[in-house]
Amino acid sequence: MRIILQEPVEHLGNIGDIVTVADGYARNYLLPTGRAIIANEGNLKYVEHHLRGLEKKRMRLQAQGEALKQKIETLTLEFERKVGDQGKLFGSVTAMDIAEQLAEKGIEIDRRKIELPEAIKTIGDFTVNVKVQVGIVAELKVVVVGDRDDIVLEAETAVEDAATAPAAEDEAVAGDESSAAEAPAED
Repeated sequence: MRIILQEPVEHLGNIGDIVTVADGYARNYLLPTGRAIIANEGNLKYVEHHLRGLEKKRMRLQAQGEALKQKIETLTLEFERKVGDQGKLFGSVTAMDIAEQLAEKGIEIDRRKIELPEAIKTIGDFTVNVKVQVGIVAELKVVVVGDRDDIVLEAETAVEDAATAPAAEDEAVAGDESSAAEAPAED
């Protein structure tokens, strides 16, 4: 079925494009949601006549998308989760969690537009792609911290201190022996 797009549709086209799609896709999704109209003689003349208005709409949507992209790229989302001894999370950070935190900051993004190949299951810094519109992808910084970071760091510090303490004692003893050996030579 030939249709004329009224809104940008991913993997299909932009406003005003005439495309051919499966009948069911057009009848069940594109036409009822208002994303497209049937490409018949009357609608083709309508589109030609209103092409300038459609172009303005496309430019306005493009500008809104770019502004939203800039806003998203300035954000850094931080998630605190329970963490095990090896830095692995109990649970994970999913696209739904990211969408909820973005909504709290006033940015409404559908969770399906957040490109997260698999859920985040470790602590650290991550970059997540967010599809703002067709052709506009923003990079969002996500930081995952554990509620036991201080315990993990204290354990690592204690291990490091234990490893360096005998070496420091050996140096101190060696330093005392060398000064004792030098003292009689100074007489």
